[in-house]
Amino acid sequence: MKVLTWAVRRLVLAPAVIALAAFLWITLPLWLLGAALLSSVVPGRLRVVRLAWVVILYLTTEALLLLVLLGMWLASGLGRRLRTPYWEGIHYDLVQGVMWVFFREARRVLRLTIATDGPTPDAHPGVPIVVCCRHAGPGDSFTLIHALMHWYAREPRVVLKDTLAWDPAIDVLLNRIPARFITPGRPGVDVDEQIAALATGLDENDAFVIFPEGGNFTQQRRSRAIERLRRLGLTVMADRAERMTHVLAPRPGGLLAALDAAPEADVVLVAHTGLDHLHGVADVWRALPMDKRITMRWWQVPRADIPADREARIDWLYGWWEEIDAWVEQNRPEDLSSGRSG
Repeated sequence: MKVLTWAVRRLVLAPAVIALAAFLWITLPLWLLGAALLSSVVPGRLRVVRLAWVVILYLTTEALLLLVLLGMWLASGLGRRLRTPYWEGIHYDLVQGVMWVFFREARRVLRLTIATDGPTPDAHPGVPIVVCCRHAGPGDSFTLIHALMHWYAREPRVVLKDTLAWDPAIDVLLNRIPARFITPGRPGVDVDEQIAALATGLDENDAFVIFPEGGNFTQQRRSRAIERLRRLGLTVMADRAERMTHVLAPRPGGLLAALDAAPEADVVLVAHTGLDHLHGVADVWRALPMDKRITMRWWQVPRADIPADREARIDWLYGWWEEIDAWVEQNRPEDLSSGRSG
């Protein structure tokens, strides 16, 4: 089954994405004409055109990235040298360049403003960091990685759900740099062990990235997380989770494994507002034009301030998540439209 899944991702989906991007560009005049006609009858200034451009840009970036990755595989001796520091560095540079292009266009087309607050990950240079981020939509993952690489010159090691590997470019790229696709609840798989392996050996410009909530925030997931804690008899944790209305109850296992595997790393906690409501294309459609400010708040905790005891660390994590929940409540997404229509 694993070999079949690999074959579908690499030999079917990847060529299909390249072919689809080529088809979109060949027929681009027709798409633009159709989008312009629809925009004339749909509320919002060029709503359809703007969304179409974001989709075309994403598919084009994905297709070009897959072609470049194929060229790198060939140039590295059919992949034999891909795991060397030289090729790993090239892949990180590629990710940073792609993210810069995509964010530049997304910010221009969607009229997004990104602001940061608090000490940044370069506040203590030369120290590896474990980054714990609130998870509230697919946009936050891209925004966080972009910030870590472009603004703070960090090389992220990322823990992701295995479902994201169905994106061909993400699948190929993150199998060549330090990252882990995990399957929560899969029999015979020790997720914490995989996380610990990825967090081992962090150097001064690395950032180990983990989302302790385990998934995007929704009210249904929040309720299920609280019910799960009560089923396990963790009444105090369930009560604390119930008082948090903007975040999911954190699952401490992965973070604790990372802390044990990276004993010299500080912890950086990240919260954000502005993309909370974007869970899919339909949400992006309703939000266009955005005119939103994304605010990212960073807190850096020196290693000496992190408890050593497991139970104390869990209490410490819940305390931080309560602070993040309060911050989100006080910093709701800001609309920058200034009364403009559309």
